[in-house]
Amino acid sequence: MSDSQSQQLMEAARRVIPGGVNSPVRAFRAVGGEPVFIERAAGSKIYGADGTQYIDYVGSWGPAILGHADPDVVRAVTEAAASGLSFGAPTAREVDFAQAVLDRYPSMDMMRCVSSGTEATMSALRAARGHTGRAVIVKFDGAYHGHADALLVQAGSGAATFGNPDSAGVPASMVEHTATLAYNDTAALEALFKARGSDIAAVIVEPVSGNMGCIAPEPGFLKAIIDLCEQAGAVSIFDEVMTGCRLARGGAQELYALRPHMTCLGKVVGGGMPLAVYGGQREIMSKIAPLGPIYQAGTLSGNPVATAAGLATLAKLDEAVYAKLERAGARLEAGLNKAIADAGVTAVVQRVGAMLTLFFSAAPVKNWVDSQASDKEKFGRWFGGLLKRGIYWPPSGFEAAFISAAHTDDDIDRTIDAAAESLRELS
Repeated sequence: MSDSQSQQLMEAARRVIPGGVNSPVRAFRAVGGEPVFIERAAGSKIYGADGTQYIDYVGSWGPAILGHADPDVVRAVTEAAASGLSFGAPTAREVDFAQAVLDRYPSMDMMRCVSSGTEATMSALRAARGHTGRAVIVKFDGAYHGHADALLVQAGSGAATFGNPDSAGVPASMVEHTATLAYNDTAALEALFKARGSDIAAVIVEPVSGNMGCIAPEPGFLKAIIDLCEQAGAVSIFDEVMTGCRLARGGAQELYALRPHMTCLGKVVGGGMPLAVYGGQREIMSKIAPLGPIYQAGTLSGNPVATAAGLATLAKLDEAVYAKLERAGARLEAGLNKAIADAGVTAVVQRVGAMLTLFFSAAPVKNWVDSQASDKEKFGRWFGGLLKRGIYWPPSGFEAAFISAAHTDDDIDRTIDAAAESLRELS
């Protein structure tokens, strides 16, 4: 499942990096074999250390919505870097970037740049607690909102892949104010608010789940979160680190015509650079230092090279791009469904826009319990079949695959053919 050069690099990496990787899901533990070390990427393709070409559906876990090494983004980054990598002082580009983001997200009056999705979510939750004066936060089983201590409870993504939702090193006191519920269970959420509404500072949700696989919200679920928070004086937070500017120009909240109190963005808005955002209503954001008592800071926040990449990416995301992404997603979904039927394999394909997951499940997946019930062993074998046929799919059954504007019809058709052959090997 990997080339010889990758194997040699992995052996060297294990001596100096825990598990040989700098983020757990890259280790291929969920699918077996050894990870492919990537040397370069362009458009819809990535190239392994031995030069093997793969059609890529990881897309750096979401940011590469235009494809890899988009010439306009690379040009913007190069020009910005030539003027200096970091200043630790305000720049005009930060203002331009903020205006570009706020233009796409009318739910946000103000925003602040940070360097990662984890920083964005932990900062948003601190803001919500500081704003409300309350301690309890609510998240949903299987959702991953970064590796901040208070959020590593029933976490999805890499933690879920290893079957260990809770992390060692997190004191019980750090999560005693974190309540977890089943995703898509509006009745349970209503019951929690009825019992403890005056204690709840915030509810944080992936409006479309991507860290337990691609799972869409049930009708009314997201609106209930916003309404219940509004009634109780709590803060609704949409974690759109993954869905932001991917599912639509204004992300999932544009797609579903909703306006949460706060929003977290990352991945696409950073154009592949370390850049993320948290923001929301003016009365909340006006309490962030230096305006108010809620402290948050970062040396590299609003980095000039990162904001250049973000601006260049956002400038190219017009309606034509989103239409192309939808067509490609529909083509891949239809092809995979046909391949599943032809192979006689039990599986379902779930897609929202340019996010997609194939679950080896007999029924649609609506929450974490459903996701965990899918056949992980079969997914690992299917993944291996794709990889040997030149398709780089996310190496976990609990991650969404990402389609980029660089994927061609030929890429999609080759992927469908490879998927069909791999599925037949399972039957």
